[in-house]
Amino acid sequence: MVPTPAQFPRPRHGAYDEPATHTVTNQPPPAAPYDASDDAALLEGLRREGAGWAEEDVRRLGKRAGGAEAQEWGEQANRHEPELRTHDRYGNRVDEVDFHPSWHHLMRTAVAEGLAGAPWADDRPGAHVARTAGGLVWGHTEAGHGCPTSMTYAAVPALRAEPELAKVYEPLLTGREYDPVLRVPTEKRGLLAGMGMTEKQGGSDVRTNTTTATPTAEPGVYTLRGHKWFTSAPMCDLFLVLAQTPGGLSCFLVPRVLPDGTRNPFRIQRLKDKLGNRSNASSEPEFDGTVAWLVGPEGQGVKTIIEMVNCTRLDCVMSSATLMRKTLVEAGHHVRHRSAFGARLIDQPLMRNVLADLALESEAATTLTLRLAGAADRAVRGDAGEAAFRRIATAVGKYWVTKRGPAFTAEALECLGGNGYVEESGMPRHYREAPLLSIWEGSGNVNALDVLRALGREPAVAEALFAELALARGADDRLDAAMTRLKDRLTGASPAGARRLVELMALTLQASLLVRYAPPAVADAFCATRLGSDWGHSFGTLPDGADLTAVLDRALPGAV
Repeated sequence: MVPTPAQFPRPRHGAYDEPATHTVTNQPPPAAPYDASDDAALLEGLRREGAGWAEEDVRRLGKRAGGAEAQEWGEQANRHEPELRTHDRYGNRVDEVDFHPSWHHLMRTAVAEGLAGAPWADDRPGAHVARTAGGLVWGHTEAGHGCPTSMTYAAVPALRAEPELAKVYEPLLTGREYDPVLRVPTEKRGLLAGMGMTEKQGGSDVRTNTTTATPTAEPGVYTLRGHKWFTSAPMCDLFLVLAQTPGGLSCFLVPRVLPDGTRNPFRIQRLKDKLGNRSNASSEPEFDGTVAWLVGPEGQGVKTIIEMVNCTRLDCVMSSATLMRKTLVEAGHHVRHRSAFGARLIDQPLMRNVLADLALESEAATTLTLRLAGAADRAVRGDAGEAAFRRIATAVGKYWVTKRGPAFTAEALECLGGNGYVEESGMPRHYREAPLLSIWEGSGNVNALDVLRALGREPAVAEALFAELALARGADDRLDAAMTRLKDRLTGASPAGARRLVELMALTLQASLLVRYAPPAVADAFCATRLGSDWGHSFGTLPDGADLTAVLDRALPGAV
């Protein structure tokens, strides 16, 4: 029997209404605005590594990064992805990439705040530390736009291998003005630099590159022909490119626009459809008669760019530490406001254990990042000991911190439960971003083998590492034992065991820094679980007796 309309239930109105089905309860409020610089480990490291003079600026930038406007810029830049435009309406080849306005807002702020090449023009000790601290807070917006700022930062020391070119372009690369329009570089007030290194047949094995560079009649000027496989930020003004010359693999400067105002052949075949890092355009450019200027001697391309690699690897560590901190803040905010089984999640013992364990990992990553930045700052000012420490510790940090990132973001996402699996939460974007940082600038294997190479060829790097570790000797038995194990494993270290060796290096180095600088509760819990016998295989396995409240109070002030 089909019901008649009169038999349908009628809506109830007035005083006898039942509660609305869409009433929202037990959901956290928006996290923004918050202060991305409200991080004790970051601010202490900033002061300790010689950049306390920048604290006011870092705090100001941290508040802006956590503000609703900047957080929305990050969301919009990833939702509205860059679009390739190969030709204009008349059929002329233009090879341009169009970005959402939010991308430009993010870039303009980053450049103005000195997160690109500015430290190279700043004589104050700690300038590179200040930039790294700025990246640790501004990175709370989104990660993709950090790529062109990182490459611009890294290009400056490489370009100095050719002083005449550096004289022209360095003042523009170190400027604080963002100008996204392609024009003659010397007619602009600020420039961005990119890199074109890898090719499809070789990846990290750049010595197999097939792009060729042919000398012209003009000294130092060549023409390139070839295809690059992974060139990010193709709208940069200048690129450092590797190509084969008669003298071997060499480094070149390639401008998008030539001095006479014509477009240099830079044919973007397609943009990469990547797992994450969606706001940032990564491309496959093709060179065909592309004009390039030699940087450094012929045949020494790898040697020319090695300083650049040190810089970009530091930024990979920084970006991973930033991602950890950002997702920790998001997880902490959620569990502070969400209840289950009769109590706030933050008050549930096992959730407290998970969050405290994540806090330990985040602090260790941030502390190491700033120590590496301090070493970089002092190395570029002529400190040979810090240069040796930087050489090995940056590769160690790049291997380990970026490896921890994906597991960390997955656990932080899980703190939000099903809410964290939904795009609106932002956590899926962070989760997709995390693996990238262990791939860019050399995968885990490349970095682990680089550590072995450094140990074999440069005895000073091992001396510098153990001199650093010795500063914490005697403060913790577990750390002392780890130092002994590390020395034993250096004897006869083989490529097959490189990952195990570098992991122990990283954990020992992080523990030594925490023992020296962090509160006892933090250092003790880290040593117990990362160096002792009480380490589980997932986050949230801190031993009974660990001072979870002290750890959480430090990492997430006001949350507990």
